[in-house]
Amino acid sequence: MASLSLPRARASLPLFLLVGHLSRPISSPSPSRFASNRRISSSPVPPQLKNVGFIGVGNMGSHMANNLIKAGYSLSVYDIDSNVLEKFSKMGIRTAKTSYEIIESSDVVMTMLPSSSHVMDVYTGPNGFLNGRNALRPWLFIDSSTVDPLTSRSISAIVSKSILKEKKGHGDHPVMLDAPVSGGVNGAEAGTLTFMVGGPEEAYLAAQPLFLSMGKVSIYCGGSGNGVAAKICNNLAMAVSMAGVSEAYALGQSLGITAKTLAKIFDSSSARCWSSDSYNPVPGIMEGVPSSRNYEGGFSCKLMAKDLGLASAAAQEVGFRSPLTSQVHEIYMETCGKGQSGKDFSCVFRHHYAGKDEK
Repeated sequence: MASLSLPRARASLPLFLLVGHLSRPISSPSPSRFASNRRISSSPVPPQLKNVGFIGVGNMGSHMANNLIKAGYSLSVYDIDSNVLEKFSKMGIRTAKTSYEIIESSDVVMTMLPSSSHVMDVYTGPNGFLNGRNALRPWLFIDSSTVDPLTSRSISAIVSKSILKEKKGHGDHPVMLDAPVSGGVNGAEAGTLTFMVGGPEEAYLAAQPLFLSMGKVSIYCGGSGNGVAAKICNNLAMAVSMAGVSEAYALGQSLGITAKTLAKIFDSSSARCWSSDSYNPVPGIMEGVPSSRNYEGGFSCKLMAKDLGLASAAAQEVGFRSPLTSQVHEIYMETCGKGQSGKDFSCVFRHHYAGKDEK
């Protein structure tokens, strides 16, 4: 299908991707595909990464941008929400009126946007910074949005066909990485995100200082689009797990077993999983998780339904039968339809399975 037939863009990478700042030479037969912030978070900011433009400073992006500022990067930000921009302006951070202003002053551009349509609009829309502009200043574009692989690969191909406005004796073409994250708003604020990265491996290695200023782990997933593919698979597994755990707890309650008793069993047996022992969906079982605060905060049902829709579409594109994807997508669509779209995705325990709070 189309999403698989797009060739991996091979841009001429700038020479500085290959020297100096990397933890090991590119010529090494096994360059690191997994990085932890314990290695390089305190390192000086590499000059080729210093000027960062950040587009989309909402719930996630604002915290990511703040962590880059704390790490010593020079930031300029843009968002359609003027109130958000005002907060950054009061911090002394440069704000832009358009996305194009961002690329005029940045060596690296990061985007963190809600959906594929938003990403396409910012990059290639009527006012997009790739629309009709073949010469670009930024040598690296990083999209941390959760989008479909086809969108990511399409934009990457367009980026690789552009030329650098200021070559500085290095490569002729910019490069792009798709780098969605896991960890939610709390992880973004704490700087403990996990980045799943697709694109040229040399660019991934060069960008590690950026990733590890915002997260605890970065993982190289392969070519363009593979980062978002990994994120879609991760969220699919998370949704199926949460639905399964919620169903099991609600069934247990119906059979006369308390959720507290089941939690002790699940969390010390073969049923142990993140959805139970770290993010329990039953109110009254665990403190500090959305179920303990009426499912406020966390990762919304609306966003989970969106990501499951991406997973379903991706499966159809490659002819893969995915019955659980379809079923759990329907569950989250129904939950959104009940007026719970803004609640954390663990609320399916209450609003789909009619589970009861533990006293």
